[in-house]
Amino acid sequence: MCGFGGYFGAGVDPADAGPLLKRMGSAIAHRGPDESGIAVLHDAGLCHTRLSIVGLADGQQPMSLDGGRLTIAFNGEIFNYVELREGLIARGHVFRTSSDTEVILHLFDEKGPDCLADLNGDFAFAIWDAPRRRMFIARDRMGVRPLFHTTVGNTLFFASEVKALLEVPGVEAEMDPIALDQIFTLWAPIAPRTAFKGIEELEPGHMMIVEEGGRTIRPYWSLSFPDSGEPSRHTDERAAAEELRALLTDATRLRMRADVPVGSYLSGGLDSSVISALASGMTPETLRTFSVAFDSAEHDESAFQNEVAAALGTLHATVRCGEGDIAAVFPDVIRFTERPILRTAPAPLFKLSALVRERGLKVVLTGEGADEVFAGYDIFKEARVRRFCARQPGSRIRPHLFRKLYPYLPGLKQQSAEYLAAFFGAGADLPEDPLFSHKPRIRATGAAKLFFSGDLREQLAGYDAAEDLASCLPETFSRWHPLHQAQYLESRFLLPGYILSSQGDRMAMAHGIEGRFPFLDHRLVEFAATLPPEMKLKGLVEKHILREATRDLLPETILRRTKQPYRAPDSQSFRGAGEKDYVRDAMSVEKLAAGGLFNPASVSKLFAKSRQQPLSGFRDNAAFVGILSSQLWLETFTGSRRRTVRAA
Repeated sequence: MCGFGGYFGAGVDPADAGPLLKRMGSAIAHRGPDESGIAVLHDAGLCHTRLSIVGLADGQQPMSLDGGRLTIAFNGEIFNYVELREGLIARGHVFRTSSDTEVILHLFDEKGPDCLADLNGDFAFAIWDAPRRRMFIARDRMGVRPLFHTTVGNTLFFASEVKALLEVPGVEAEMDPIALDQIFTLWAPIAPRTAFKGIEELEPGHMMIVEEGGRTIRPYWSLSFPDSGEPSRHTDERAAAEELRALLTDATRLRMRADVPVGSYLSGGLDSSVISALASGMTPETLRTFSVAFDSAEHDESAFQNEVAAALGTLHATVRCGEGDIAAVFPDVIRFTERPILRTAPAPLFKLSALVRERGLKVVLTGEGADEVFAGYDIFKEARVRRFCARQPGSRIRPHLFRKLYPYLPGLKQQSAEYLAAFFGAGADLPEDPLFSHKPRIRATGAAKLFFSGDLREQLAGYDAAEDLASCLPETFSRWHPLHQAQYLESRFLLPGYILSSQGDRMAMAHGIEGRFPFLDHRLVEFAATLPPEMKLKGLVEKHILREATRDLLPETILRRTKQPYRAPDSQSFRGAGEKDYVRDAMSVEKLAAGGLFNPASVSKLFAKSRQQPLSGFRDNAAFVGILSSQLWLETFTGSRRRTVRAA
């Protein structure tokens, strides 16, 4: 795991290339605190900051083959590099290092862009092909590792984080209003759009080939599902569970490969507990596990975390989030997310990665991805109940099923059938709408746009983020089962756009920690896509097949536990001890007016209300966090803080 950047084009003066590359690397030095390097090439350059995990003594980058014929800068890990290396040696390739980086170089030398099909890993890399005068750039299938790019004149610049691109002369930070609307509707921009106007990200599963005549971007892998009604090859549930167990075990085994110790996050839920259980049997030493605990009983899962840690015999450590802790780190969180966010959930994970670094580890496994791959989120069950209710719109019995979905929200227990039907939008959407499963979330989130300024509304006149999202769906989408449609929306957009970015890569790499995700092994993802929907969501039991495949690994209380999504206190984090000076400053009428994104009068009322009592309801909480994070984004990347950093 590392960070890298570079450029291709004649727009960089050779005398300025070295200093520019060093500045770009320094801006993302947190991603690779162990080493750094640059390579100034002909009309091209690469920089790299290294977090040494594999090939500790000889994996320095940028790395070249045959005296500079091919030169690579690489972020991530190739987990099957041992097998790939053995095959390459058998075919006559000669290696001079023990790193997975050199494996990519030799494989690219042999197969060109087709080498991507052989890679099992989380990666983003750029290879300068000197004979062809071509820059080849690629990103992993699920979007675990980031990659951003922009163009100045005829020169392409790229980097692991936008901070590095802001070191390029001519690149300035400006909020993209459409991206902000997408965040306030869908939780994240629709790739390739980013929060920064004029800066794009390379989409997951895509490659870019840049030559003097132009550039080509195309997918090399995409998530797909069988047509609804198509006979499945998985007719025997027990056999499917055994195949799943074998795949997950191997995915975990590969992700235990490192020349440094590997730990595991432990949330207390099924997914991270399964990964920790598998990992604990693969390490010669006691597995080290790490958790977040909350003073807020509504959010705390420490009892379950401790139960799993005790059952597995791990060496467990916990970071606790109490009053004021989230507010204390929130400005740093926004500096690393590089985008506004609607929830505070990344902040405790920022603190958790700091704990991992303090304890001397660089690598942790996580359970992320299981909910997308095996239909674990409440939104999947909610969509099933909404479809069930739509078949009998006047039923007073069916809406009561909504109570079963959210046992951790006691306020729903006492509500009437009419209230539940209205609250969850039963009957509000056409079942054939491609976004049917996500329409309640879109409406609830989009309500926070009530606080947009008049000027921003004018800029966005006629724009519909949900319509934009629907236009991105593949042609085959309409032929898929409704559950698979919902899984695609989560896996293709929210997972890389928010979960793996704002809560994943950015929070871990802020402290030089590499997260690894066994559930996102592409072999496992492809296998799960072929499973019949009823093996994943059986009635209203989520991740049924995963429970069946792993029931011997964990205590029964964890196996039977209903999914409780990871959440953190939102607006209440900024009350009491969390009411910091920066919060009052960011939410002041003067700063709101200067930013131009929000209506100062409306926001002032919301802020005053939040100081009097905790905000209730999703809309006000999402609005509060979204507005505050947007104001911090402006200050960090376009305001006085940005100018101070650049001057330093």
